[in-house]
Formats: sequence, C-alpha cells, structure tokens
Amino acid sequence: MRPSVLTAAVLMIFCTLLVAGTTLLAKALGSGAMGQSVHPLMISQARFVFGFAAVALVLGLRRATGRRPWTPGGRPNWGLHAGRTALGWMAGGMMFAAAAQMPLADASALSFVSPVATMLFAVPLLGERPGPWRWAAAVIALVGAMVLLRPGAGVIQPAALLALGAATAMGLEAILIKKLAVSEPPGRTMLINNAMGAVLASAMALAVVAWPQTPGHWVALVAMGVVMVTAQILLLNANLRADASFVAPFFYLALVWAGVYDIVIFDVWPDWVSLSGAGIIVAGGLLMTWREVLARRRLVAAVGLA
Repeated sequence: MRPSVLTAAVLMIFCTLLVAGTTLLAKALGSGAMGQSVHPLMISQARFVFGFAAVALVLGLRRATGRRPWTPGGRPNWGLHAGRTALGWMAGGMMFAAAAQMPLADASALSFVSPVATMLFAVPLLGERPGPWRWAAAVIALVGAMVLLRPGAGVIQPAALLALGAATAMGLEAILIKKLAVSEPPGRTMLINNAMGAVLASAMALAVVAWPQTPGHWVALVAMGVVMVTAQILLLNANLRADASFVAPFFYLALVWAGVYDIVIFDVWPDWVSLSGAGIIVAGGLLMTWREVLARRRLVAAVGLA
C-alpha cells in the first residue's frame, strides 16, 4: 500500500470515529443522559454555530501561516449553497432526534441508505442512468432498512422513520454537493455552508431555546460543531490522497464505532434484527461501491484507448 493511500485509510478511520461521535453527543444531549434533555433544534444550532467558528479559525490560521488557501475562486453559487445548507440542516435535525430515541447503531445504519436516495435523485437531476447492478444494490439496501424499521413488531418506530428521512435529505444534499464540487473550492464551501447553517439553525431554534444549565452541556454542544468540522477536514484530506472509490467503503466503520459507543456508554447491545438490518445495508452499499469502481476503470480504459 502506497504511503499516501495508507494515510488516507488512517484519516478515514478517525473520520468515521468522529462522525459516530457526533451521533453519540446528540444522543447524550437529546436523551437526557447528561441530566437535562436538549431539543434537537438546539443541537443543530450548536453544530452549525460552533462549526462555523471552527472553520473560520482553521482558514484564518492557514492564511496567517502563509499556506495555500482553501477559498479561492469566482462568485459563489448562492442558490446551490442555500439548498445544500437547508437539506443538511434538515438531515442533521432528524438524525439527532432519531439518535436520542433509538440505538446509535440502528440510526447510523439507516443513514447509510442515503446513497440509494442519491442514486434515485441523480436520475432526474443529473441525467444519470443506473445499471441493473446498482438497482440491485439499492433494493438490497432498502431491504435492510425495512428490517431495521421492524414492521413485525406491530408498529414502525417513529425514530426509525426520522433516521430514514435524514438519509433521504442527505441523499439529495449529496447531489448538490456534487454540483458545487465542480466549481467551488472546498474551504469556501465549508465556510458558506456553516455560516448559512448557523443563521438558519439559530432562527429555527428561537422557538425552543432553553439555555443549558451545566458546563458539561456547553462542552458537548461546542464539541458537536468542532467534531463535525474536524471529520469533514479529515474526509477532505483523505480524498486528496486516494481515490473516492477507495475512501467510500471506510464510511461503514461508523457503524462499528456506533455499536461500540452503544455498548460501552449506554450498555445497549445490538440484537439479531439490528445486526441483520445493518449487514444487509452494508452489503448493498459495498455492492454499489464495487460497481462504481468497475465503471470508473472502464471509463479510464476507454479514454486511454481513444
């Protein structure tokens, strides 16, 4: 394994550790495990407000040290930025609410249905035409989601529907991120996204504002933004060092970390339904990633022969 690829793998391991960590913080804050239940809208507000502060600090330090800035480029596409931010806020709010009411591993597994939503939205919005293998992968992932919804229990858990809604919003957000990546530098995208998100989330949280009473709550709320931004920076650097097809499968490690957090912190052990549903979703996601790798290799070969 080349050193750059090895570095990308290490970066992704820590990235997924932090991604699962944000869900852990949301559960601790929203479930009352820390003594006071914090509303999901306030958790989303903290994620964006402190995330914006973290991004601004990082960009300021890069400028102060004379390093290559992440924010060059022409005029921002404000419409795409606004749409992406709104979807990200919706996805985050629903996921934070779901995490407070169900096992972290289940909520995380349902969030991995988002590539299926991205594929479905890409058909009308990007003009993509998925092949039979990608459709098969999508069906497999959706079967896993249905297992985690537990319809045989007599009632579908509302928290699971929230997590599935979050996955749908994330899938559509990925379409807008793909469009932004064509013309927007990553540093500016992160800065604008977190700035817009801070304004939107703060406005929506006005109706439920109730200031935390303990230093522990403040630490957790600040950590929500800092940890999320750190995970984004690790992901960015991993993608700069290795192909996206190599990086993508590492996301499923977040399921492992979420399960570990459940066991160690909340003493919640996954049952056979959780393990089965998560396994089916991962199988569908890996099949989709494998077909994407093959498609890119064929494209590269075709260009090389042209």
